[in-house]
Amino acid sequence: MDPGRYGEEPIPECGEADPVRAAMDEMLLQHAFALRKPILAICQGTQTLNVWRKGRLIQHLATAVNHRPGREVAEAHTVRIVPGSRLAGFLSKGESDTLWVNSSHHQAIRDVGDGLRVSAVSPVDGVIEAVELADTDHFVVAVQWHPERTYETSDFSRAIFAAFVQAARAWDSQQNGKRVVEA
Repeated sequence: MDPGRYGEEPIPECGEADPVRAAMDEMLLQHAFALRKPILAICQGTQTLNVWRKGRLIQHLATAVNHRPGREVAEAHTVRIVPGSRLAGFLSKGESDTLWVNSSHHQAIRDVGDGLRVSAVSPVDGVIEAVELADTDHFVVAVQWHPERTYETSDFSRAIFAAFVQAARAWDSQQNGKRVVEA
């Protein structure tokens, strides 16, 4: 993510910016927000959402936690899910609010964007690992880790995707109902 998008000069550890991807991601976010479509952002998508909502990032993580072990590591570090968050609602009854996640990022949220709230943090170093839209009527969930990589082995990963699919179906049903009324 280009630090220029949130008013900072890049440090040497930042990778090369991808302006085409940034423009496309912004167009998709504008479209989804305008129509109140459900959004599930993963990894860089979380960072993009946060910056688009006027937040800022830590350009390069240097903590005791390895946030960048790669896709082969299914349990890189723990996250603590914030009670009362939408993510907390995805936990199975009796499941701990501290879960192992995989990780592949070197940037993270520093300042939370407008209308977003923190929904998970790394308990060891305090890095923000997930945010969600404070407006509970619009499904917007963004996680720094990769639940698609642990879908087969993690009930929590499956619950994230199930909630997103349910929100998408509800949105689609609502749109179909509006088209019927307009016709």
